Amino acid sequence: MKKFLTLLMICMLALMTGCSEKDVPVEKTKADVKEHFLHVATGNTMGTYYIIGGSLSELLNEKIPDMHCGVQTTSGSIANVRLLEEGVVELAIIQNDIASYAVNGTEMFKDENKYKFDHLRGLATLYPESCQFVTAAASGIESIDGLRGKKVAVGVEGSGAEANARQILEVYGLSYSDISPQYLSFSAAAKALKDGTIDAAFLTAGAPTLAVQDVASQMAIKILPIDDQHFKTLSEKFSFYSRNTIPAGTYRGVDEDIQTVSVMAILACNDKVDKDLAGKLLATIFDNLAQFKSAHPVLNGLDKKFAMEKAHMTIPFNEGAESFFKQ
Repeated sequence: MKKFLTLLMICMLALMTGCSEKDVPVEKTKADVKEHFLHVATGNTMGTYYIIGGSLSELLNEKIPDMHCGVQTTSGSIANVRLLEEGVVELAIIQNDIASYAVNGTEMFKDENKYKFDHLRGLATLYPESCQFVTAAASGIESIDGLRGKKVAVGVEGSGAEANARQILEVYGLSYSDISPQYLSFSAAAKALKDGTIDAAFLTAGAPTLAVQDVASQMAIKILPIDDQHFKTLSEKFSFYSRNTIPAGTYRGVDEDIQTVSVMAILACNDKVDKDLAGKLLATIFDNLAQFKSAHPVLNGLDKKFAMEKAHMTIPFNEGAESFFKQ
C-alpha cells in the first residue's frame, strides 16, 4: 500500500509541474566530456613560429569544445623535435630539413643516440622558409660565388640555418675555408651588416623576415639569387629543398623577384595525437583558413593542396592527416 501511495504521489507531482522525462536536465559526468590538453612548441617570442603557434592555439581553443591548447616558447626546430620525441609537447612547428636530420641521424643529430625519433608524425606543410644570402647593395657582391674571401654570417653553429648555408655554399664550390665564417644569430648578423663588420649574412626564415626588414630600413640591400643549375645540384643531393621566389617589393629597395631555395615549415605532432584528433585539428584549420592565415603573410599560399604535398613532408604523415586530405 505504501509503495502504491508513493507511486501515486510521484505521478500527481509530474502532472502538476508539467515535466516529462526529456525535460529533466541531465548532468554531464566526466566520462561524457572528452577534454583535450595540447601544447604547441614554437620558437622565441619575436619569431614567426611563435606568432603562428599562438594563432593555431587560439583557433583550436575557440572552435573545438573542451580544448585546452597552450603555446610553449623554445629555441626553434631542433629543440622542438626533441620535445615531440620526449612527449613534452604534442604539436610543434619545425623545418622539414631538421625533421629529416632527426629521423636519419645526420647533422646535429648524428651523435644523439638518446633518441630514435620514431614518434614524429606530420600533419601539414605550412609555408616555405626562404634561404636568404643578404649583402649591402654597395658591396659589389653579385652572386654566391662572390662570397669567396668575405666575412659571412652563417648562423649559430650547429643550427639548421648553418647547415643550409654550408650545403648551399658547397654546391657553389665553396667551403668554410674559402670564406671567413661568422657564427651569428639573425639579430646579431643584422647588426653586423649595418655596422659593416661583415660582408654578407645568411638566414633561413619565412619572407618577409624581420631581421632583413630591419637592415633594409637603414641601408640598401641585395639578396643573392640561386640559379637553376645550382638548385638542381642542391635538390638532387638534399631532397628537402624546394624552388622558391622572393617577390619584388618584399623588402625595401629590392624591386625584382629573387630566385632562391627554401625548406618548409611543417606542423608536426607525436604519436600521442591519435587519428581522430588529428583529423579534427586539420578540419578546424581548413574550415577557418582565412582566420588562421591572417596571423602572418607567410601563410598566404597555404591551401589543402600545398599542405598535403608529400614531397615536402620528411616524416611519416599521421594516419588521421592522410585520411583528412584524401576526403
